[in-house]
Amino acid sequence: MAFSSDSVQLFLAVLDQGSFSAAARALGRVPSAVSMAMGHLEAELDMALFDRSGREPRPTAAARALEPQARLLAGQLQQLNAQALALTQGLEERLTLAIAPELLAARWTGPLAALAQDYPLLQVEVLTAPQGDALALLHSGRAQLALVFERPSIDGREGFQEVGTETLVAVMAPDHPVLIEAHATAAARGEPPARALLREEHLTTTRQIVVASRDLAQTDPRFVFARHHWRTDNHLAALGLIEAGLGWGWQPRALVQPRIEAGRLVEMPFDNLSNGTALWVDVVWSKERPLGLGATRFVALMRESAAHAP
Repeated sequence: MAFSSDSVQLFLAVLDQGSFSAAARALGRVPSAVSMAMGHLEAELDMALFDRSGREPRPTAAARALEPQARLLAGQLQQLNAQALALTQGLEERLTLAIAPELLAARWTGPLAALAQDYPLLQVEVLTAPQGDALALLHSGRAQLALVFERPSIDGREGFQEVGTETLVAVMAPDHPVLIEAHATAAARGEPPARALLREEHLTTTRQIVVASRDLAQTDPRFVFARHHWRTDNHLAALGLIEAGLGWGWQPRALVQPRIEAGRLVEMPFDNLSNGTALWVDVVWSKERPLGLGATRFVALMRESAAHAP
């Protein structure tokens, strides 16, 4: 086999340095060894890689044709060696991140892209699951990290880092019967549509669409207001049900803003309370398992991103 990791390194060094002697100095070798190695490579390939007719060797057309692939191979070998070293230092074979579906619009892709720059060969898996299920994945060891809303109480098994806030707003379809009735009531009083306001009892008496765990026992009471509610473990299903006028629901403003601007949803207008609840967003890990290099770096990147957020 003509090319090896060593011969690729020597070949590129001669191309970059412009001579056998300069390549030898850059690599800490003697010039005769570099010249001999290139001669053996040319013999095995049965082609000339350098024109030696002048004072310094000049790359032939064949050498220039091989150069792109040689550089690609050298880069891959460098990544492979870095990955092997990182694995010995505690890098995970795979980093799994479980994300509450309401937080898919949060700032986590930027830190993940930076992590990919640091560890380009790290396998990453992103799972979406309702908050209770995401935390269950974490504690079972299926995921190393979970991106979730603040929990109602501290769990001693969990470590966490606050990485920002998300504002939940109550939304419904613009043609929901509750809003139509409010508009009719306002019109009967001779008031403009802007005065078609709801009250807190509408939250409890109107069907609510809840994103919740598949485990019926796991329901966060902070997010369930209505006496009658439908549940789903998928945020797209929840948005579809809300847009169809089948109920109202709490959704992150960042996630539903495009639908509000398109007229597919509205923030429920209230007469006696403001619409919006700000919650902290946390990256959570299990204290029962040591964090690998990838998870530790991702937490740090999320913290840095939050610190520079507008």
